[in-house]
Amino acid sequence: MTNSTLEPFTDEVNDYEAPKHSVFERLYTGTGGFKIVSRRRFYYALTAAFVLISLLSIGLRGFTLGIDFAGGSRIQLPAAGTATTQKVEDIYSQTIGHAPVTVQKVGSGSAETIQVRSDTLSAAQTDAVQTALFNAFQPKDKDGNVSRNAISITEISETWGSQITKKAVIALIVFIALTMVYIAIRFERDMSIAAIASLFFNMIITAGIYSLVGFEVTPAAVIGLLTILGYVLYDNVVVFDKVEENTRGVVNTSRRTYAEQANLAANQTLMRSINTTVIGILPIVGMLVIAVWLLGVGTLKDLALVQLVGMIVGAYSSIFFAVPLLVSIKERWGPVAAHTKKVLNKRAGLASARAGDEAERRAFAATGRELGARPVREPGFAQELGQTPRPGARPSGKRNKRRH
Repeated sequence: MTNSTLEPFTDEVNDYEAPKHSVFERLYTGTGGFKIVSRRRFYYALTAAFVLISLLSIGLRGFTLGIDFAGGSRIQLPAAGTATTQKVEDIYSQTIGHAPVTVQKVGSGSAETIQVRSDTLSAAQTDAVQTALFNAFQPKDKDGNVSRNAISITEISETWGSQITKKAVIALIVFIALTMVYIAIRFERDMSIAAIASLFFNMIITAGIYSLVGFEVTPAAVIGLLTILGYVLYDNVVVFDKVEENTRGVVNTSRRTYAEQANLAANQTLMRSINTTVIGILPIVGMLVIAVWLLGVGTLKDLALVQLVGMIVGAYSSIFFAVPLLVSIKERWGPVAAHTKKVLNKRAGLASARAGDEAERRAFAATGRELGARPVREPGFAQELGQTPRPGARPSGKRNKRRH
């Protein structure tokens, strides 16, 4: 009778022995069926491609800075009557000689307005645009009277915009510094490196998407970026806590490697990460619907966009980038590297021995010889492979002496 306690080989050595389950079953149970760590080269290549595209977009296209950062003029008039965004844009272009930066509707119902964002206008240009818009649409003020003052024009200087930009950058740097200090205290060195790398990856990809798609960067977007960095940190803490739990004392055994235990932890937290992301995205999508189609509030839209992008990217980075990077760092040097080499060498020896034993079985069966006529192997070899000793073989273990 064979020994059934022999561990199956890993997917890197003997993949066909793994039990077959459906994708949803493996995802729900988190039994380690998804090869995340063992396919880390693929995820590294995918991550590098994302980073490269983002950096190229940032370097070549730059960002579409909002009026709060770049400065300029904001013109606002009621959307009642015959006023439409296209007509407002046409009048502005005819008056100034070039098109405005953006023209959009904001708000809903009686509070609906049309906002025009343009480059900084001179006093003469401001007066000309206000007069042209008033003559075309005859807007009414809050009291229902036709008034030129119903058209408001706000000027934001470049100096004020540069001050806002400076403060936003300082806030971002301080947040990242505090986050790195917390990570360094909370985790061991290698986990801290992987978590910080995941944090920077999330920032680069989110900024790259904003640059690539042309989303407007506003103070609300910066606030949203700080929020999603906190979400990424939370996701990394959850995943690394499970990795730390699964790998505790792994170097003192020879059954599994650090990479296998880390891969199991990634699988066990994968469903939780998906659920957290979906639950977090639903109210953000609701916020986008309310902001864009119902209220037209630009601040809500900007805040929701950066959170939507950041949460999706953060879920990817915590599982498919941070965990494989941690394993790569661990296997580079130290006790984990030596332990992994030891376990894999042992499995290679067992696999080779089992293949040779199976070949001998077939040779004996082909020649019609009895299995009992096989030569005796080294003591303990049969037990290690889960085989029973040859009938009549002399026991190799120590006997307990009978006490009188």
